[in-house]
Amino acid sequence: MTIFLLILFGLLGGIFGGMGMGGGTMLIPLLTIFLNFSQKVSQGFNIFSFLVMAVFALIIHIKNGLVDIKSVIPIVLSGILFSLGGAFLATLVKGNVLKIIFGVFLIILAVIEIFKLFKQNKNN
Repeated sequence: MTIFLLILFGLLGGIFGGMGMGGGTMLIPLLTIFLNFSQKVSQGFNIFSFLVMAVFALIIHIKNGLVDIKSVIPIVLSGILFSLGGAFLATLVKGNVLKIIFGVFLIILAVIEIFKLFKQNKNN
């Protein structure tokens, strides 16, 4: 059953990640809730799977002309720098605290998206 769930979660994370919506936003809660992985293990699992999925998605997006390499360079460089800092901070924070931070982050994203949806509906 665990293997089936891992494949299913990989499928869902891959679909969302391939569309650029962040497969980890789905993968991490699925791993922690349904498979009882710790927050830190789930995040490590997500990062590794993301790297593999991102390579294939990037190839397709570049092939379709959807990536402006010159504009991406500053994002990539700052992303590398701050991901190192974030990874270091994650090793210092307890797993339960990390889970709460991630949950609050997801709630904030959901609230922002709900407000954007209401604003769009109001303008139409």
